[in-house]
Amino acid sequence: MTTDVLIGHRRNIADLEERVKNRRLQVIGLYGTPVVLAGTLLVWAGLKVFIWLDSDTPGAINEIFGGVAFFLGVATFFQGVAEFERFWKDSRTPVRELRLELSLAEERHILEARRRTPPPMDRQASYKERLPGEMARLRRESRHYRRMHLVMQWILFASSAAISAVTAWYDAPQPAKGILIGLASIVTVITAAAGYFKPRERAFNLQQTADSIEQHATALELGIAPYNDAEQSRNLELFATTVEGLRADQRMREQQLDQPQQGQQQVI
Repeated sequence: MTTDVLIGHRRNIADLEERVKNRRLQVIGLYGTPVVLAGTLLVWAGLKVFIWLDSDTPGAINEIFGGVAFFLGVATFFQGVAEFERFWKDSRTPVRELRLELSLAEERHILEARRRTPPPMDRQASYKERLPGEMARLRRESRHYRRMHLVMQWILFASSAAISAVTAWYDAPQPAKGILIGLASIVTVITAAAGYFKPRERAFNLQQTADSIEQHATALELGIAPYNDAEQSRNLELFATTVEGLRADQRMREQQLDQPQQGQQQVI
């Protein structure tokens, strides 16, 4: 019963979070679309007044602005109908009210969880069962940064090779000059982005943390050192403490990577 009650609270919170997000988008569209429509019409009229006052506006300009204005007008109409005819789930409901409901639901969940808190051993056992998802997340993020690093490196290699090839192929300033400028810009941007975001280091740290957590989880599962105590409660307590230390180290490394080079040296 405790599990079902807490799951019900979590589902209610997730539903309210989704409703708040959807309602925020609805309000932005409801009030933003007419503003964009008015701005489009003003720009269209301004072009006519300041550029083509004594002549006809080009047909392509009229088609573009006319199409955009028509689309925005239709969107404004249907959004207004959906809002005032209550076709949306939370029509005429302020976002502030939904946020209040979300805060109250979170507070109820905290109070209920405090009242129904299971023993420490049960919490530690459930913590162990949540770790496969955490390890999968770490490995997924590690693959993401690894792929980012590889893409950056291949673009850097290709651009550097293309600069040499274009320099050797063309003798005249044009079009080689423009191509070289573009390739050199790509190399500069990729180098700066790789130095700033450090995807290789992030991928290594994430993979290292995931492997360490998996190693400790395997040791606990097999009952080998350091989790070979006769009492399972001590093993679970040591396991939870160790894994939380690994996660704290991972967060510290992420913070160090986000700092400038001088700040990193001071932290280290």
